[in-house]
Amino acid sequence: MSETTAPPGAQPAAARHVASRFAAQTLASARALRESDNGHTVAILPDANVVKIGAQSLIDRGRAAVYPVVEELGENAARHKLIIGVGAGTRARHVYDLGADLGLPTGLLAILGAGISEQNALMISTLMGRYNAIRIPKEQFDELPMYLAAGSPVVVTGMPSYHWWEPPPRVGRVPEHRTDCGMYLIAEVFGCRSMIFIKDEDGLYTDDPKKNPRAEFIPRISAQELIRRDLNDLVVERRVVEMMLSARFARQIQVINGLKPGNITRALAGEHVGTIIYVEDEPAAPPTGGQ
Repeated sequence: MSETTAPPGAQPAAARHVASRFAAQTLASARALRESDNGHTVAILPDANVVKIGAQSLIDRGRAAVYPVVEELGENAARHKLIIGVGAGTRARHVYDLGADLGLPTGLLAILGAGISEQNALMISTLMGRYNAIRIPKEQFDELPMYLAAGSPVVVTGMPSYHWWEPPPRVGRVPEHRTDCGMYLIAEVFGCRSMIFIKDEDGLYTDDPKKNPRAEFIPRISAQELIRRDLNDLVVERRVVEMMLSARFARQIQVINGLKPGNITRALAGEHVGTIIYVEDEPAAPPTGGQ
């Protein structure tokens, strides 16, 4: 007789109830969702730094841009725990254009873009092999603490795993959650020390400085103000700035120019290099009621 088969005539066992705040909730209740937050979230890797190497801005330039960045990151790996992500670059833009022209859905475009980011991750991890770097897939992210504690910089793909489930974009067909978003989410989920985007520009401008020489440099700005300005062009994906507003850990990001030697070292040391985008804390609510 199997363990789950009751003998003939036996009464069913009493139902067992597990105490849970959400057992009788649909999770469509705003109140239930608010009650899910007890105000405490574990920072898994509070001393790790997330660094994202832009692909179109750096990797696609080849040896002249990539080698100095790899060497500077390698030199800093002895002093800092590094999670290094990569973008997808020009090849992803080509496949997005081709896929959109063929009528492919956004979820499939996200998968195609992720494949190119994987290629770049393999190239960067290979070049950083002499610094004991290791490339790990998303399925092994629970091993990040072990590799970082051993002194190995970890290289990952920047593309988040939405894939088929990529939300419909608000404009156009291209996935909104791309490699900037993926690396930012790693910094947020693991509660990391810093989130640094390495680009080929000094930081954020009022417009694309490559196309508009009159664009003004913005050294520091709040995420709220940046959203209010609604600039035509941003140095990071818009969804990153929007997600910052509800973040618990990654409430500041830094954008630096990786073509300038020493910028990576300075940023990892905590210096203000390039542009800092931060979340402006909400003012405390005034007291209510009489004395």
